[in-house]
Amino acid sequence: MVQSITKGPLSDVTGEAKAENRNRRPIHEPHSTAPTSPIVKASVLTMPDYVTRSERPVEIGSLSAAAAVREFEAATKEIELMGAELVERGRQCEAMTRDALAVAKDLNEVAARYREEAKRTFEQIEGGSSLLADAHKISSKFRDKIAGRIAT
Repeated sequence: MVQSITKGPLSDVTGEAKAENRNRRPIHEPHSTAPTSPIVKASVLTMPDYVTRSERPVEIGSLSAAAAVREFEAATKEIELMGAELVERGRQCEAMTRDALAVAKDLNEVAARYREEAKRTFEQIEGGSSLLADAHKISSKFRDKIAGRIAT
């Protein structure tokens, strides 16, 4: 009933890992003569004006510092681009505000013309109504006169 430690699922995984390790190529190729350094363009190596190299930098520290500065500079440029985009959006908002104010001014002028038209229409209707009332009085008097003459 007791299983051997070497026959369990863990031992299968361990055996597979060992076999994979044997098949894997070594990290450093024995046939290579010299390690090749990555090709870096000169523009990538330039440092921003606000950074000055020390007289005797340690190579690994210098490379790390340069990489850090490049990353910060890239982030800074992105931040500046965001600022420029924000300024552009602000200009667009200002233009929209100017346009909205111009439209509001035009709408106020249209509203004033509508009020004038409403006043003119009111006065016309009121004047016509007054004329109609006067005409009705006159026609009633004539009717009464005509009716009174015929009755006499």
